[in-house]
Amino acid sequence: MKIVVITGSPRKDGNSFAMTKAFIEAAEAKGHTVVRFDAAAKNVGGCHACETCYKSGKACSFDDDFNTLAPDILEADAVVFTMPVYWYSIPAQIKGVIDKLFSLVVGGKDIAGKKCALITCCEEHDMSVMDGVKIPIERSAALLKWEMVGEVLIPGVLKVGDIDNTDGCRQAAALADKI
Repeated sequence: MKIVVITGSPRKDGNSFAMTKAFIEAAEAKGHTVVRFDAAAKNVGGCHACETCYKSGKACSFDDDFNTLAPDILEADAVVFTMPVYWYSIPAQIKGVIDKLFSLVVGGKDIAGKKCALITCCEEHDMSVMDGVKIPIERSAALLKWEMVGEVLIPGVLKVGDIDNTDGCRQAAALADKI
């Protein structure tokens, strides 16, 4: 299978990246092809709601790095979102990518039937803190007719390396079995 992993953390050695790495290594060990898109290192603006998607031949008429990702999403069998929780919500670094999925719908692309998963973590110990990431991803998957196959939700991590005191990387690796 072809899996697109879209990350949303700017902290390259952070906790969500450690889980992302564990997932990718496990998925590749199973023979899957993985394309990784680190949104925080890319130039992706927000959706302008102009509804001119694919009119210029590209997913978004406002040409940015989303247009390099869109073909990979179209070809993917699964899309995995990984990110920390920022201020009880989705980090801005990945939000533009999520919003621009709209272009695939407006552009009339057949994207139904993909598998989808979420890997996220937060500083607080209250699991409901991750609802600001979890619920939008679940609802987006439902709208796109993607099957949510798993979620790794790890609370109580802030400092680099805190993830090592949890089973987050093990859970992320196990998620590859569900793809």
